[in-house]
Amino acid sequence: MRYFLLLLLVSLCSSIHGQEVIPFTDDTSLSGQYFQIDTIEITGNKRTRREIILRELSIREQQQVRADSIPLLIEQNHQRLLTVGLFTEINISVDTLSPTLLRWKIDLKERWYIIPEFTFQLADRNFNVWWTEQNRDIRRTIIGVTLKNKNFRGRLESLGVTVQVGYTKRLAIDYTKPYLDKKQRHGIGFYAGVSESAETFYTTDSNKLRFIRVHDSYILRQYEGALSYSYRPGYASRHIVRLGYKSSRIEDTIVKLNPDYFTHGSKELNMLELAYRLELNKTDNWNYPLVGTKLIGQLIWRVGLKGMENQVLAQIEAGRYIRLADKWYISSIFRGRLSAPGRQPYALRAALGTKYDYVRGYEYYVIDGSHFGVLRVNLKRELLHTTLKGIPIRYLSSIPIRIYPKIFADAGYATNHFAGNSFLNNRMLYSAGAGIDIFTAYDIKIRLEYAWNHLDQKGLFLHLSSE
Repeated sequence: MRYFLLLLLVSLCSSIHGQEVIPFTDDTSLSGQYFQIDTIEITGNKRTRREIILRELSIREQQQVRADSIPLLIEQNHQRLLTVGLFTEINISVDTLSPTLLRWKIDLKERWYIIPEFTFQLADRNFNVWWTEQNRDIRRTIIGVTLKNKNFRGRLESLGVTVQVGYTKRLAIDYTKPYLDKKQRHGIGFYAGVSESAETFYTTDSNKLRFIRVHDSYILRQYEGALSYSYRPGYASRHIVRLGYKSSRIEDTIVKLNPDYFTHGSKELNMLELAYRLELNKTDNWNYPLVGTKLIGQLIWRVGLKGMENQVLAQIEAGRYIRLADKWYISSIFRGRLSAPGRQPYALRAALGTKYDYVRGYEYYVIDGSHFGVLRVNLKRELLHTTLKGIPIRYLSSIPIRIYPKIFADAGYATNHFAGNSFLNNRMLYSAGAGIDIFTAYDIKIRLEYAWNHLDQKGLFLHLSSE
């Protein structure tokens, strides 16, 4: 009967989430309810080292687990290996070797790690700005290639070289070694890059960026370098310390148009940056979370060597993801920043409207400021969750497809003591809308959203990132 119940529990593993492993116990009275993991058999990892895979699991050999926790553990460890981003297929099964011993079998299909990423980027903040305000100007594109090995030497190391031409010319190299020690907790990394642009924005006018271009020259040059140290004590937590140097140089044209671009009309900005970053990620899928919590906090100290004052920043991102019912999910995500002193050069005032920090429905606007906060709430339903299998491509034998229709609401605020004629600063911004998320192979994410803002403006917006 015990064998029958165990096999029944294993067969039901695909729909249960989240329970932790019961700690090892010597209480023999529980022997009828506990099993010991005798071996963990891993196959299909032609490149990835066995110890790298074991590091991500919540189980260990010779560990005791309760019979009723086995389905939960199978699903939990499937999600953990999926999050690593090294495998296209993961199959986990359990065999009984004796009345008290189990064998875990993990069969994997690896990704293509050495990936030449051909880039066709827009110089503008998002697709809608380029399409509408810049009239689909092909000169405002960036073409490049990044040759990156995401599993260098099979140890989850990352080594990449980037070359870009077009609107911005850029050359960069980065390397990350996540584990230096046998316990796989300490890691290091470095980055170096140089970029040059013939055109850049020099001010914000009515919450719109104003651009200037020069011919046969570069109006902005930037040089960056950084060293980092990481400490990962557990699966869900990571601490990162980063020391970097950045140098930017502009031409006289920008100084004449905006003397406050750097401090005191300087043509150069040089700074050292020391940053501490804390990551706590207890979500079911790090690339597209549906259940769990996430917290990222940063403390940054910038030492101005030229063109700026010293600056201290505190940044936070917090997310809560809840499963309301079968296939129904709700999430709330907050991002914010505080900085001191409040007066900084224009080049360091970017707040809402750049990168991931924006209120949906205001994609056409930029809201500068020293401090900002934005809250996003989403209610979504799983419409499609399937996998196309049998594809005759070695590193893409299956393609997962997930589709989530949703409704959403956002609110945001940015404080700027030097707003000028920009009318969206120092006031509450809010929006609502509906959209659809598509998540597929190699962590590709597509968001198509129709949003309405408090200015009574409506629009359809395309984003190639998660929320």
